[in-house]
Amino acid sequence: VQLQASGGGLVQAGDSLRVSCAASERTVSAYPMGWFRQAPGKERKFVASIGWNGQNTAYSNSVKGRFTISRDNAKNTLYLQMNSLKHEDTAVYYCAARRLTFGGPVAQVFAYDYWGQGTQVTVSS
Repeated sequence: VQLQASGGGLVQAGDSLRVSCAASERTVSAYPMGWFRQAPGKERKFVASIGWNGQNTAYSNSVKGRFTISRDNAKNTLYLQMNSLKHEDTAVYYCAARRLTFGGPVAQVFAYDYWGQGTQVTVSS
């Protein structure tokens, strides 16, 4: 399984941005998926997760109310809509999938089996 993240860029504080993650295999549509981010010199942190069918989601407190995770299983694609961006949201954003059929959202980094290459999001203040 390969995951390809895209859509990152340079935006101003208060702007919106949507990042996407395309999966190479249809089997991923049955797996929970998530977004994580890593700022320079810091550990990778949980951002949001979504269950296999999109009905259950989980968010970190730092993004709750501003970010929305969603998925389109017909397109094998995961999304993260980011609104009201802040300078502290600047990081490389990684998508991930957990090899657990029909699983729900999960926040722990170690729970995920497949990772994308990351896409840079930079928010200028």
